[in-house]
Amino acid sequence: MHYYNLITANQIVNTPKMEATGEIFVVPAFGQGHLFPCMELCKQLSTRSYKTTLIISSNLSSSIPSSLRHHPFIEIAEITAASSPPPPLPSMAAGPGPGTNPFHHRRQQMGEGIKVLLETRFPNPGFTRPVLAVLDVMESWSKEIFTQFNIPAISFFTSGACAEAMEFAAWTAHVDDIQPGEIRMLPGLPKDMAMTYSDIKQRPHRPPHMGGKGGPPGPGGLAAQLPGPQGGMKFGPPRPGQRPMWVDEIEGSIALLINTCDDLERPFIDYVANQIGKPVWGVGPLLPEQYWSSAGSILSDREIRPKRQSNYTEEEVIQWLDSKPRKSVIYVSFGSEVGPTLEEYAQLAEALEEWTGSFIWVIQPGSGRHGPPRAMLGDKPDSDATEEGYYPHGLEGKIGDRGLIIRGWAPQLMILSHPSTGGFLSHCGWNSTVEAIGRGVPFLAWPIRGDQFHDAKLVVNHLKVGYMVSTGDQTVKKEAIMEGIEKLMADEEVQRRAEALAGKFNGGFPTSSAAALDAFRDFISQKAT
Repeated sequence: MHYYNLITANQIVNTPKMEATGEIFVVPAFGQGHLFPCMELCKQLSTRSYKTTLIISSNLSSSIPSSLRHHPFIEIAEITAASSPPPPLPSMAAGPGPGTNPFHHRRQQMGEGIKVLLETRFPNPGFTRPVLAVLDVMESWSKEIFTQFNIPAISFFTSGACAEAMEFAAWTAHVDDIQPGEIRMLPGLPKDMAMTYSDIKQRPHRPPHMGGKGGPPGPGGLAAQLPGPQGGMKFGPPRPGQRPMWVDEIEGSIALLINTCDDLERPFIDYVANQIGKPVWGVGPLLPEQYWSSAGSILSDREIRPKRQSNYTEEEVIQWLDSKPRKSVIYVSFGSEVGPTLEEYAQLAEALEEWTGSFIWVIQPGSGRHGPPRAMLGDKPDSDATEEGYYPHGLEGKIGDRGLIIRGWAPQLMILSHPSTGGFLSHCGWNSTVEAIGRGVPFLAWPIRGDQFHDAKLVVNHLKVGYMVSTGDQTVKKEAIMEGIEKLMADEEVQRRAEALAGKFNGGFPTSSAAALDAFRDFISQKAT
């Protein structure tokens, strides 16, 4: 059965021949947290004379800005389903049946589309031979396809180096047997990243892209149905002390790229490189060029990222922020893929109602619901857009102009760069984390799953620019939220540390990352000769 038609922004047969050193394929995983860094990586590679082809599902099409589509050295290859929509999400109580798993279905269709794309490249003399493929580590399954065409693969972590280093170190240090009151040092990593019993207890074993508490970690849960390497299926994030799954995912890759830089994570980059014995480069944070060039001023999202459905325009949000004192607003957002439970959302609403300060609260469609976002299963981001979830009905009438509740899309870069924003209650997804760090906004960390716990520990313990909302494994309560907000917003020292850290990026894109990208270019050139 033919699953895919291939569509490109510039039709393949009409793409003009350009003077490029070679062509690099870039394959992001689903979700904006994976797509955005991959788009910026394409731009960085293009400045080093490489043509890049970003291979995406058509479900991500609306997230591609027009500026990228018209970039002379970047092609957008959209793989779109011709028929056969994804099957319904299996019951959380049922095991994965052959042909019924939505993640396997999407991967199968993407794989067939990638093969069609590669087959159009090789017999056509008008194209430069691809020199390698940069694969989001969550898309490592596609490595086998590129290998069939003799295209070497590079693994790309859109997260930071801390998460990978901590998972590996926790595995080798056997942290799963930590006792209450014990502190377990992790050899090779900073002392402030030592593991404690509370670190182990606070990590619910929910699979990636799950809101709330997720499903059970055993065979009956959705975690067991996520695609694994070599076509297998695997569980969600590893339990503390287990072998990290990324170790298997990078097998066969000739090198690693990580979306980070020396100023944030040098010890962790070095640790990963020492452990895996392959070249590792920190090439980020991969944020829009406008982000780096606008340090010290308010940044508009409108020209950078496509706007989606929202109950407020960017102009309305700016006007509201302009009316608030400097550093007085806490920004509350859990991103587009994860969030607290319905019960915890209700606790958060009560906390914001009782707190006397100003806030912006962004609530995504489907917040608090079980299961992955529909986009993970093949829906377009703007289709079936309501996705019923939590909403604090009645809160707006109680808070008046003190709060702004945004449903859907929010201009996050603008909010974080506005001088009225003084704190960020965040799940500590890596993109949001580096966006806030670069603008000097301290954190109230509320990690939900996976690498977010390590990002939060990095922010709070190592960089010392925030606090944890809770260190327990129980439901987060109103009192803990209020205490955290009040502590963060009143702490002038943490504000100064956050501003000092942001000052390291006033010169623009990190020089260490630019040098790493140059080293990566030289590495590619050596491999191609």
